[in-house]
Parts: sequence; structure tokens; C-alpha cells
Amino acid sequence: MEITSPDSTSNQVASSSVSRAKELTEELQRLQEHVESLNAVTMQENVAKLSQQVTAITDKLKSTLTKVSMGKEAEGSGPSTAGAAPAALPGPAGGAARGKIDKMSAEVVDSNPYSRLMALQRMGIVENYERIRTKTVAVVGVGGVGSVAAEMLTRCGVGRLLIYDYDKVELANMNRLFFRPEHCGMTKTDAARKTLQEINPDVEVESYTMNITTLQGFDAFKSSLLGPDGVSSRVDLVLSCVDNYEARITINQVCLELHQTWMESGVSEDAVAGHIQLLVPGLTACFQCVPPLVVASGIDERTLKREGVCAASLPTTMGIVAGMLVQAALKHLLGFGTVSKYLGYNSLKDFFPTMEIKPSAACVNSLCCKLQQEEEARRNSPEARAARAEQEAAAAAAAAAAAAPLHEENEWGIEVVASPEEHTGGSSPAPSSTVAAAAAAAGGGSVPSTTPNPTSPSTSDDITSGQQPEATAPAAAAPAAPADQPVLAAGVEFSMPTDRGVDAATLAAEGIVAVDASTEDLMAQLAALTGTGAGTGTDRGGAVRKALGMACDQLTGTRLQSYVVAESICR
Repeated sequence: MEITSPDSTSNQVASSSVSRAKELTEELQRLQEHVESLNAVTMQENVAKLSQQVTAITDKLKSTLTKVSMGKEAEGSGPSTAGAAPAALPGPAGGAARGKIDKMSAEVVDSNPYSRLMALQRMGIVENYERIRTKTVAVVGVGGVGSVAAEMLTRCGVGRLLIYDYDKVELANMNRLFFRPEHCGMTKTDAARKTLQEINPDVEVESYTMNITTLQGFDAFKSSLLGPDGVSSRVDLVLSCVDNYEARITINQVCLELHQTWMESGVSEDAVAGHIQLLVPGLTACFQCVPPLVVASGIDERTLKREGVCAASLPTTMGIVAGMLVQAALKHLLGFGTVSKYLGYNSLKDFFPTMEIKPSAACVNSLCCKLQQEEEARRNSPEARAARAEQEAAAAAAAAAAAAPLHEENEWGIEVVASPEEHTGGSSPAPSSTVAAAAAAAGGGSVPSTTPNPTSPSTSDDITSGQQPEATAPAAAAPAAPADQPVLAAGVEFSMPTDRGVDAATLAAEGIVAVDASTEDLMAQLAALTGTGAGTGTDRGGAVRKALGMACDQLTGTRLQSYVVAESICR
């Protein structure tokens, strides 16, 4: 039998206590290290997501309870009366919600959310508007421009919408459109997804809360754009609505790698200007072909931000830029109108400049240069040249068809001819005799005609030499124009030059002959005419001037310069 002393027993108890204390200390250290390793931001995000899930479940429970109570009320009240409108089912936010619509309809009824969009087909703007349901658009950046652009696309009925952002909604965002105070604390993507699905449940909205400028974010962003084959993009268009150069470079690189067309947008720091730009890899300039001035100067844009200083923000400018962006996106997706390569906006001057930015052969992005070379080779290929030749031939044929007569066949022999009044001049006297008749009435006698008789060769010589011809009887009627020449009505430009369609025979029929006399010579001849004849010179001159004025009233608008009846008479 072994006897244990009290000292040894106490030593064993002490050693076991020490070992236990060591174990507890090590466990405490492990717990402390685990607590320190937790990320406070991650915990906050998890709490926010849990809160959102609780809110969504609560809304669904409320909606279900409301539906059940409404069904019981309907059963107790009996069948509804004829013509009464069915009660709308309350949505998650307490408003009226609708089910999904399988097919867009052009029927004009109050319950059709697509009637005004489908009207674009009836008006010939869009060939098939319903094609928008097959389109997928990615909106990167759900801020002042991106959130409004996403809402516009949702209301237009785009098939699938991908939204990207990493930030949360704050009260500082309330000066912009779309977000509401109850969204504060939620991620912008989750808040936008909830609102967009309430606006149009037909649109499939995918939200991605990520920072695309990190290495993991870059890969995740690119993977989200890939289709089932894992090679090509499943997106028809990418809209960049970010506010920094780093994010734009990321989008530019991903779109170059996927050969993805995208549109870039931006608002100036003073909030009074903005722009949109179409970028097609290899065909137009990429974002690195013409970098912003700050980046081209080698300045790190992150050093420009100062604590307590923020950029200005106007919902008006951002709404206008978002509208320009979505308008261009719709034209690109549905194939109508012209999509500007670059469209700017200056609110201070109401100025909308446009330009075309061509790719730079010296671009710092080697992939962009490679795509430029591939596009150049494709453009110069025999197939592309043949296609261009066909297009040019089709354009020439269309131009020739437009220039041809509207109706080549004229079965009934219909033609447009001048009326009898136009041939005879109606009740108005011939323009060539108006001056003489008016002058004779004013002066009480015959007045020499200021338009020489083409049958008298000496008349022109007398006038051009400054000699006054003798007073003769009223001139005989001008010879009629040949049968094959049109007779112009009074007041028509009968004295236009021959190269504008009036030939020499018509001018001769009107008694109009070209002379070499200048305007000064004609004025001198007019002064000589008004200074002699029956009556005093003053009375005679005034009468002739009055008669000439009466005649010129009927000749207003005609061109008589360089003819005997010169334009100086009508002045």
C-alpha cells in the first residue's frame, strides 16, 4: 500500500491548477485573436442585409394577410356588380402591384403600361419596339446618373438589367433623383433593385455589390458579363456612370477584352456640364486613346480630393445627361436615328457640341492598337469592299429613282397646262404696254415708249445715242410669241435673263431688248424724257413720274436691270 504525503497531494493540485490556467489562457488568447480578426465593416454589412431580409419577409407577410382579409370580405359581400373594376392587389410598399406581362401590346387602354412605347412603331420611328425585351444592358455606377438611367431603361421595358456599385445610400444623396430617405443604410444596388422591380416586374434586375477597381472586383465584373460559353459577352451594351478615372479604365479594359460596345458618361465637377460618348473597340477611340487632361498631365486624381470638400451636384444636369445617355442607348439597341460618337452639354450656354473621336494609333493600350489593326484589315477585305460597292450602287439606284418622274405611265393623258387667263394676261394689260398707257393717261397725250420696238432698228440707236425719238402714235401690240414658246402672264418674271429660262423670242415679244447703256445713261435719258413735251417741264416730269410709279407697282419684284426699262425707273 502506497502512502501519499500531504505535501505531494498539494503539489499535484497545484500543478493541475497551473495547467488548467494555461489552457484557459491559451483559449482566451485564441478568442481574442478571433475577435480582432473580425472586420467591423463586414459585420455592419451582414447586419444591414439581415435587416433587409427581415423587412422583405415582413412586407410579404403583410401582403399575404391583406390578400386573405380582402378575400374574406369579398366572400361576405357576395358577387360584385357588373362593370365594377376589380380591386388592385397591394404591393410590397402598399401601392398597386401588377403581374408580369408576357407580350407587349399596342392596345390603347389605361391598364397597358406599354401603349405609349409601342406607339413608336405606329408612328414609324421604330420598326419593332418589342425587340427591347431581348436586350441586356449593364449599368456600372448607380449614382446621380446611373440610378436615373437604370430607372429610364426599366420604364422602357428592357429585358435584363445588370447594376453595379459598392457604395451605400446616404442622406447626402437626397439632392439627386431616384433614391429616397428610407433607402439610407442600404447598398445602392439593393435599394435600386427593390425600386426597379416595383416599377416594372417584367424587367429582370441583377444587382452586384462590388468594387470593380480591385483585382477581385475586376475578375468578378468580367465574369458577370460573360455568357454561358464563358467567352463572349451576354450584354448588348454597357453604360458607364462612374465618377472616377480608375473605374473608367477598368470598364474600358474589360470591354476591350470582350469586344464589348459601351457608352461613357460624366458630369463636370461644377455640375453645369456633362457628356456622353460611344466607344466601339477597334472602330472608335477607346478611353485611353484620348485621356482626360488631369490624367494626361500625370496627376493622381486621388490627390485632388480634400477633406471636407466635395464636388457640386445638380439633379437637373444629371437628369439631362442620363436622358441623353438612355436616348442614345435606345437608338443603338433598336436601330433608329443617329447615335453621336460624342455629345456634350453646357447648361450655362445651352450648348450641345458633337464630335467624332477617332482611335489613336499611339494609344497606350496595346489591345486597343491590336483591335484597330484588325478593324482596318476587315475594312479592306474583299468582302467588305464588295459590300460597300453594293451599298453605293443601291444608293445610286435610289437617287436615280427619286429623280425619275413620279408616274412613268400616264394612261389617261393627264397634264398640267396654263389657264386661258394666263395666256391672254387676263384683264391686266401687257407689262410692256403698261408704262406707255399710264404715262399717256397722266400726261394727256402720247408718250414715247421707253421700250424700243424690235422691228425698228433705229430705235435702239436713237436711245443709246442720247437723242429723243419723235412722238409717235401708241405702239402697236407686240407680236405674239411663237406657238412653241410659252406666253407668261403679267407680273411673272418675264424679264429674267435667258439663262434662267426665258428665251430671246419671249423677250422680243415683250419688247425688251438688251442695251449697252449704263444706269447713269438711262437716268440721263429719263431726265431728258421728263424735261420736254407737252406742258411745262415740271408738270410733264411729275406726270411721267406718277405714271411710271403706277406702272412699277405692277412690276414689283421683276428684274429689269441691264434692259431699257432699267431698275432705276422703279426706284
